Amino acid sequence: MNAARRVIEATGVKFDWDFQDAGVDVMEKKGTPLPDEVLESIRRNGVAWKGPVTTPVGKGFRSVNVGLRHSLELYCCLRPCKWYRGIRSPIPGVDLVIVRENMEDLYAGVEFESGTPEAKQIIEWSKGKIDKDAAISIKPISERNSRRIIKFAFDYAVKYKRKSVSAVTKANIMKYTDGLFLRVAREVAKDYEGKVELIDVEYTLVDNMSRLLVMRPKDFDVLVLPNLYGDILSDLCAGLVGGLGVAPGANIGEKMAVFEATHGSAPRYKGQNKVNPSACILSGMLMLRHLGEMEAADKVERAFQAVIEEGKDVTYDMKPTREDPSAVGTKEMADAIIAAMKKV
Repeated sequence: MNAARRVIEATGVKFDWDFQDAGVDVMEKKGTPLPDEVLESIRRNGVAWKGPVTTPVGKGFRSVNVGLRHSLELYCCLRPCKWYRGIRSPIPGVDLVIVRENMEDLYAGVEFESGTPEAKQIIEWSKGKIDKDAAISIKPISERNSRRIIKFAFDYAVKYKRKSVSAVTKANIMKYTDGLFLRVAREVAKDYEGKVELIDVEYTLVDNMSRLLVMRPKDFDVLVLPNLYGDILSDLCAGLVGGLGVAPGANIGEKMAVFEATHGSAPRYKGQNKVNPSACILSGMLMLRHLGEMEAADKVERAFQAVIEEGKDVTYDMKPTREDPSAVGTKEMADAIIAAMKKV
Protein backbone atom coordinates (compact mmCIF):
# COMPACT_ATOMS: atom_id res chain seq x y z
CA MET A 1 0.00 0.00 0.00
CA ASN A 2 2.93 2.37 0.61
CA ALA A 3 4.12 1.72 -2.94
CA ALA A 4 0.61 2.19 -4.34
CA ARG A 5 0.17 5.43 -2.39
CA ARG A 6 3.32 6.86 -3.94
CA VAL A 7 1.93 6.08 -7.40
CA ILE A 8 -1.39 7.81 -6.67
CA GLU A 9 0.36 10.83 -5.13
CA ALA A 10 2.60 11.09 -8.20
CA THR A 11 -0.46 12.06 -10.27
CA GLY A 12 -0.33 15.48 -8.60
CA VAL A 13 -3.69 15.09 -6.86
CA LYS A 14 -3.36 16.40 -3.29
CA PHE A 15 -4.52 14.14 -0.45
CA ASP A 16 -4.85 14.72 3.26
CA TRP A 17 -4.40 11.15 4.51
CA ASP A 18 -6.13 9.93 7.67
CA PHE A 19 -4.30 6.70 8.56
CA GLN A 20 -6.22 4.04 10.51
CA ASP A 21 -5.30 0.48 11.55
CA ALA A 22 -7.50 -2.61 11.41
CA GLY A 23 -7.09 -6.37 11.36
CA VAL A 24 -5.21 -8.91 13.41
CA ASP A 25 -2.39 -6.47 14.27
CA VAL A 26 -4.69 -4.30 16.43
CA MET A 27 -6.73 -7.14 17.95
CA GLU A 28 -4.73 -7.42 21.17
CA LYS A 29 -4.68 -3.68 21.84
CA LYS A 30 -8.23 -2.82 20.74
CA GLY A 31 -10.06 -6.08 21.44
CA THR A 32 -11.49 -6.06 17.92
CA PRO A 33 -9.99 -6.17 14.40
CA LEU A 34 -12.38 -3.39 13.35
CA PRO A 35 -12.13 -0.54 15.89
CA ASP A 36 -14.84 2.12 16.07
CA GLU A 37 -12.39 4.85 15.05
CA VAL A 38 -11.89 3.13 11.67
CA LEU A 39 -15.62 3.24 10.95
CA GLU A 40 -15.86 6.82 12.26
CA SER A 41 -13.02 7.90 9.97
CA ILE A 42 -14.73 6.45 6.90
CA ARG A 43 -18.05 8.03 7.83
CA ARG A 44 -16.34 11.38 8.34
CA ASN A 45 -14.29 11.32 5.14
CA GLY A 46 -16.79 9.53 2.91
CA VAL A 47 -14.05 7.61 1.11
CA ALA A 48 -11.33 5.15 2.14
CA TRP A 49 -8.54 3.25 0.43
CA LYS A 50 -7.96 -0.01 2.25
CA GLY A 51 -5.07 -2.43 2.16
CA PRO A 52 -5.57 -6.20 2.49
CA VAL A 53 -6.50 -6.95 6.11
CA THR A 54 -6.01 -10.20 8.04
CA THR A 55 -9.01 -11.31 10.11
CA PRO A 56 -8.06 -13.23 13.31
CA VAL A 57 -8.75 -16.97 13.01
CA GLY A 58 -10.97 -18.57 15.64
CA LYS A 59 -11.73 -15.32 17.49
CA GLY A 60 -15.45 -15.12 16.80
CA PHE A 61 -15.18 -12.29 14.26
CA ARG A 62 -16.51 -13.25 10.83
CA SER A 63 -14.55 -10.87 8.61
CA VAL A 64 -13.21 -7.32 8.68
CA ASN A 65 -14.36 -6.89 5.09
CA VAL A 66 -17.89 -8.12 5.79
CA GLY A 67 -17.96 -5.99 8.96
CA LEU A 68 -17.07 -2.87 6.97
CA ARG A 69 -19.68 -3.53 4.31
CA HIS A 70 -22.50 -4.13 6.75
CA SER A 71 -21.59 -1.43 9.29
CA LEU A 72 -21.38 1.24 6.55
CA GLU A 73 -24.06 -0.28 4.29
CA LEU A 74 -21.71 -0.49 1.33
CA TYR A 75 -24.31 -2.27 -0.75
CA CYS A 76 -22.34 -2.53 -4.00
CA CYS A 77 -19.19 -4.54 -4.58
CA LEU A 78 -17.68 -3.27 -7.85
CA ARG A 79 -14.99 -5.42 -9.44
CA PRO A 80 -13.74 -4.47 -12.91
CA CYS A 81 -11.92 -7.37 -14.59
CA LYS A 82 -9.83 -5.88 -17.39
CA TRP A 83 -6.94 -7.48 -19.27
CA TYR A 84 -3.80 -5.40 -19.82
CA ARG A 85 -1.36 -6.16 -22.61
CA GLY A 86 1.61 -8.10 -21.30
CA ILE A 87 -0.33 -10.11 -18.72
CA ARG A 88 -0.55 -13.84 -19.35
CA SER A 89 -4.18 -14.78 -19.86
CA PRO A 90 -6.09 -17.68 -21.46
CA ILE A 91 -8.26 -15.18 -23.38
CA PRO A 92 -6.58 -11.80 -24.02
CA GLY A 93 -8.83 -8.77 -24.41
CA VAL A 94 -11.40 -9.49 -21.69
CA ASP A 95 -13.03 -6.37 -20.20
CA LEU A 96 -15.86 -7.19 -17.81
CA VAL A 97 -17.35 -5.45 -14.78
CA ILE A 98 -18.88 -7.39 -11.88
CA VAL A 99 -21.53 -5.52 -9.87
CA ARG A 100 -22.29 -7.63 -6.79
CA GLU A 101 -24.97 -7.02 -4.17
CA ASN A 102 -23.27 -6.87 -0.77
CA MET A 103 -25.94 -6.83 1.93
CA GLU A 104 -28.04 -9.98 1.71
CA ASP A 105 -28.38 -13.41 0.05
CA LEU A 106 -26.63 -16.31 1.82
CA TYR A 107 -23.94 -13.89 3.04
CA ALA A 108 -26.42 -12.05 5.24
CA GLY A 109 -25.18 -14.20 8.11
CA VAL A 110 -28.57 -15.64 9.08
CA GLU A 111 -27.37 -19.12 10.01
CA PHE A 112 -28.41 -21.67 12.60
CA GLU A 113 -26.25 -24.51 13.88
CA SER A 114 -27.52 -28.06 13.71
CA GLY A 115 -29.61 -28.95 16.75
CA THR A 116 -30.39 -25.38 17.85
CA PRO A 117 -33.99 -24.43 18.71
CA GLU A 118 -34.09 -22.10 15.69
CA ALA A 119 -32.91 -24.84 13.33
CA LYS A 120 -35.43 -27.29 14.76
CA GLN A 121 -38.25 -24.78 14.33
CA ILE A 122 -37.40 -24.15 10.68
CA ILE A 123 -37.14 -27.90 10.08
CA GLU A 124 -40.64 -28.32 11.50
CA TRP A 125 -41.94 -25.59 9.20
CA SER A 126 -40.39 -27.34 6.19
CA LYS A 127 -42.77 -30.32 6.58
CA GLY A 128 -40.19 -32.97 5.81
CA LYS A 129 -38.15 -31.10 3.19
CA ILE A 130 -35.14 -30.65 5.53
CA ASP A 131 -33.27 -33.41 7.38
CA LYS A 132 -33.60 -33.28 11.16
CA ASP A 133 -29.85 -32.85 11.75
CA ALA A 134 -29.36 -30.05 9.21
CA ALA A 135 -27.60 -26.75 9.84
CA ILE A 136 -29.50 -23.95 8.11
CA SER A 137 -28.67 -20.75 6.25
CA ILE A 138 -31.41 -18.37 5.13
CA LYS A 139 -31.20 -16.61 1.76
CA PRO A 140 -32.99 -13.23 1.89
CA ILE A 141 -33.40 -11.30 -1.38
CA SER A 142 -35.35 -8.05 -1.05
CA GLU A 143 -36.85 -5.77 -3.65
CA ARG A 144 -35.16 -2.70 -2.13
CA ASN A 145 -31.63 -4.11 -2.23
CA SER A 146 -32.17 -5.70 -5.63
CA ARG A 147 -33.46 -2.48 -7.14
CA ARG A 148 -30.60 -0.28 -5.94
CA ILE A 149 -27.83 -2.69 -7.01
CA ILE A 150 -29.42 -3.20 -10.43
CA LYS A 151 -29.90 0.53 -10.86
CA PHE A 152 -26.24 1.03 -9.91
CA ALA A 153 -25.23 -1.44 -12.64
CA PHE A 154 -27.27 0.37 -15.29
CA ASP A 155 -26.06 3.80 -14.19
CA TYR A 156 -22.46 2.55 -14.31
CA ALA A 157 -23.04 1.14 -17.80
CA VAL A 158 -24.39 4.50 -19.01
CA LYS A 159 -21.60 6.52 -17.36
CA TYR A 160 -18.81 4.39 -18.82
CA LYS A 161 -20.51 3.76 -22.19
CA ARG A 162 -21.06 0.04 -21.71
CA LYS A 163 -23.47 -1.72 -24.05
CA SER A 164 -25.18 -4.33 -21.89
CA VAL A 165 -26.03 -5.44 -18.37
CA SER A 166 -26.47 -9.15 -17.67
CA ALA A 167 -28.66 -10.07 -14.69
CA VAL A 168 -27.23 -13.36 -13.41
CA THR A 169 -29.51 -15.59 -11.34
CA LYS A 170 -30.79 -19.13 -10.87
CA ALA A 171 -34.37 -17.96 -11.25
CA ASN A 172 -35.51 -21.13 -12.99
CA ILE A 173 -35.06 -23.03 -9.69
CA MET A 174 -35.09 -20.35 -6.97
CA LYS A 175 -38.28 -18.77 -8.23
CA TYR A 176 -39.08 -16.55 -5.24
CA THR A 177 -35.62 -15.20 -4.32
CA ASP A 178 -33.67 -15.14 -7.58
CA GLY A 179 -37.01 -14.74 -9.34
CA LEU A 180 -37.54 -11.46 -7.48
CA PHE A 181 -34.06 -10.26 -8.48
CA LEU A 182 -34.76 -11.03 -12.15
CA ARG A 183 -38.19 -9.39 -12.06
CA VAL A 184 -36.71 -6.19 -10.64
CA ALA A 185 -33.95 -6.25 -13.28
CA ARG A 186 -36.55 -6.32 -16.02
CA GLU A 187 -38.45 -3.44 -14.42
CA VAL A 188 -35.33 -1.30 -14.01
CA ALA A 189 -34.21 -2.06 -17.58
CA LYS A 190 -37.30 -0.30 -18.96
CA ASP A 191 -35.91 3.03 -17.73
CA TYR A 192 -32.74 2.49 -19.80
CA GLU A 193 -34.23 1.36 -23.10
CA GLY A 194 -32.21 2.71 -25.99
CA LYS A 195 -29.20 3.25 -23.72
CA VAL A 196 -28.25 -0.15 -22.31
CA GLU A 197 -29.46 -3.64 -23.23
CA LEU A 198 -30.55 -6.12 -20.52
CA ILE A 199 -29.42 -9.72 -21.06
CA ASP A 200 -31.32 -12.25 -18.94
CA VAL A 201 -33.17 -15.61 -18.80
CA GLU A 202 -31.47 -18.81 -20.06
CA TYR A 203 -28.36 -17.04 -21.31
CA THR A 204 -27.49 -15.72 -17.85
CA LEU A 205 -28.46 -18.51 -15.46
CA VAL A 206 -25.43 -18.70 -13.17
CA ASP A 207 -24.40 -22.21 -14.19
CA ASN A 208 -24.65 -21.42 -17.90
CA MET A 209 -22.94 -18.06 -17.35
CA SER A 210 -19.98 -19.85 -15.70
CA ARG A 211 -19.56 -21.92 -18.84
CA LEU A 212 -19.95 -18.99 -21.21
CA LEU A 213 -17.47 -16.82 -19.31
CA VAL A 214 -14.83 -19.49 -19.85
CA MET A 215 -15.72 -20.05 -23.52
CA ARG A 216 -16.53 -16.55 -24.79
CA PRO A 217 -16.28 -13.84 -22.11
CA LYS A 218 -16.15 -11.06 -24.71
CA ASP A 219 -19.91 -11.55 -25.27
CA PHE A 220 -20.55 -9.84 -21.93
CA ASP A 221 -20.02 -6.40 -20.47
CA VAL A 222 -21.51 -5.53 -17.04
CA LEU A 223 -22.77 -8.40 -14.87
CA VAL A 224 -25.09 -7.69 -11.92
CA LEU A 225 -25.53 -10.49 -9.42
CA PRO A 226 -26.79 -11.41 -5.95
CA ASN A 227 -24.08 -11.72 -3.31
CA LEU A 228 -22.96 -15.36 -3.53
CA TYR A 229 -22.91 -15.62 -7.32
CA GLY A 230 -21.08 -12.30 -7.50
CA ASP A 231 -18.38 -13.51 -5.14
CA ILE A 232 -17.77 -16.68 -7.14
CA LEU A 233 -17.92 -15.22 -10.64
CA SER A 234 -15.75 -12.22 -9.76
CA ASP A 235 -12.92 -14.63 -8.91
CA LEU A 236 -13.55 -16.54 -12.14
CA CYS A 237 -13.36 -13.30 -14.14
CA ALA A 238 -10.21 -12.25 -12.28
CA GLY A 239 -8.67 -15.52 -13.46
CA LEU A 240 -9.48 -14.60 -17.05
CA VAL A 241 -7.45 -11.37 -16.84
CA GLY A 242 -4.41 -12.66 -14.97
CA GLY A 243 -5.52 -13.44 -11.42
CA LEU A 244 -6.39 -11.69 -8.19
CA GLY A 245 -3.04 -9.90 -8.22
CA VAL A 246 -4.32 -7.54 -10.92
CA ALA A 247 -7.95 -7.32 -9.75
CA PRO A 248 -9.06 -4.07 -8.05
CA GLY A 249 -12.33 -3.61 -6.22
CA ALA A 250 -14.59 -1.13 -4.48
CA ASN A 251 -17.40 -1.34 -1.95
CA ILE A 252 -19.78 1.54 -2.49
CA GLY A 253 -22.74 2.83 -0.52
CA GLU A 254 -25.06 5.81 -0.85
CA LYS A 255 -22.76 8.04 1.24
CA MET A 256 -19.41 6.22 1.45
CA ALA A 257 -17.01 4.16 -0.63
CA VAL A 258 -14.09 1.90 0.29
CA PHE A 259 -11.55 0.93 -2.39
CA GLU A 260 -9.37 -2.17 -2.06
CA ALA A 261 -7.49 -4.93 -3.84
CA THR A 262 -9.71 -7.95 -4.46
CA HIS A 263 -7.06 -10.32 -3.09
CA GLY A 264 -6.62 -11.08 0.60
CA SER A 265 -3.63 -10.48 2.85
CA ALA A 266 -0.31 -12.33 2.82
CA PRO A 267 1.25 -11.70 6.26
CA ARG A 268 4.27 -13.93 5.61
CA TYR A 269 5.46 -11.53 2.88
CA LYS A 270 4.95 -8.35 4.90
CA GLY A 271 7.87 -5.93 4.67
CA GLN A 272 9.85 -8.07 2.21
CA ASN A 273 9.47 -5.77 -0.84
CA LYS A 274 8.29 -8.76 -2.85
CA VAL A 275 4.56 -8.74 -3.50
CA ASN A 276 2.78 -7.44 -6.58
CA PRO A 277 1.26 -3.96 -5.95
CA SER A 278 -0.91 -3.98 -9.11
CA ALA A 279 -4.32 -4.59 -7.52
CA CYS A 280 -3.66 -1.95 -4.84
CA ILE A 281 -2.54 0.58 -7.48
CA LEU A 282 -5.56 -0.15 -9.69
CA SER A 283 -7.92 0.19 -6.71
CA GLY A 284 -6.37 3.63 -6.17
CA MET A 285 -7.14 4.36 -9.82
CA LEU A 286 -10.79 3.44 -9.16
CA MET A 287 -10.77 5.78 -6.17
CA LEU A 288 -9.51 8.64 -8.35
CA ARG A 289 -12.37 8.05 -10.80
CA HIS A 290 -14.88 8.01 -7.94
CA LEU A 291 -13.49 11.36 -6.78
CA GLY A 292 -13.89 12.81 -10.27
CA GLU A 293 -10.13 12.89 -10.94
CA MET A 294 -10.51 11.28 -14.37
CA GLU A 295 -7.33 12.66 -15.92
CA ALA A 296 -5.22 11.45 -13.00
CA ALA A 297 -6.88 8.02 -13.12
CA ASP A 298 -6.22 7.71 -16.85
CA LYS A 299 -2.59 8.69 -16.28
CA VAL A 300 -2.17 5.88 -13.72
CA GLU A 301 -3.79 3.36 -16.06
CA ARG A 302 -1.66 4.35 -19.07
CA ALA A 303 1.55 4.22 -17.02
CA PHE A 304 0.59 0.87 -15.51
CA GLN A 305 -0.13 -0.51 -18.99
CA ALA A 306 3.21 0.73 -20.30
CA VAL A 307 5.20 -0.95 -17.51
CA ILE A 308 3.26 -4.21 -17.70
CA GLU A 309 3.56 -4.38 -21.48
CA GLU A 310 7.31 -3.80 -21.38
CA GLY A 311 7.56 -6.56 -18.76
CA LYS A 312 10.91 -5.39 -17.40
CA ASP A 313 10.18 -3.75 -14.03
CA VAL A 314 7.57 -6.15 -12.67
CA THR A 315 7.40 -8.50 -9.68
CA TYR A 316 8.26 -12.18 -9.89
CA ASP A 317 4.65 -13.36 -10.38
CA MET A 318 4.31 -11.26 -13.55
CA LYS A 319 7.39 -12.74 -15.21
CA PRO A 320 7.12 -15.72 -17.63
CA THR A 321 8.63 -17.88 -14.86
CA ARG A 322 8.46 -17.12 -11.15
CA GLU A 323 12.20 -17.79 -10.76
CA ASP A 324 13.17 -15.08 -13.28
CA PRO A 325 16.18 -13.24 -11.73
CA SER A 326 15.21 -10.00 -13.50
CA ALA A 327 12.09 -9.58 -11.35
CA VAL A 328 11.99 -6.40 -9.25
CA GLY A 329 10.49 -5.64 -5.86
CA THR A 330 7.27 -3.89 -4.90
CA LYS A 331 8.98 -0.53 -4.47
CA GLU A 332 10.86 -0.76 -7.78
CA MET A 333 7.73 -1.63 -9.73
CA ALA A 334 5.99 1.42 -8.27
CA ASP A 335 9.05 3.54 -9.19
CA ALA A 336 8.79 2.33 -12.78
CA ILE A 337 5.09 3.26 -12.98
CA ILE A 338 5.80 6.70 -11.54
CA ALA A 339 8.55 7.21 -14.10
CA ALA A 340 6.23 6.08 -16.88
CA MET A 341 3.68 8.74 -15.91
CA LYS A 342 6.05 11.40 -17.19
CA LYS A 343 6.04 9.80 -20.64
CA VAL A 344 2.43 8.73 -21.24
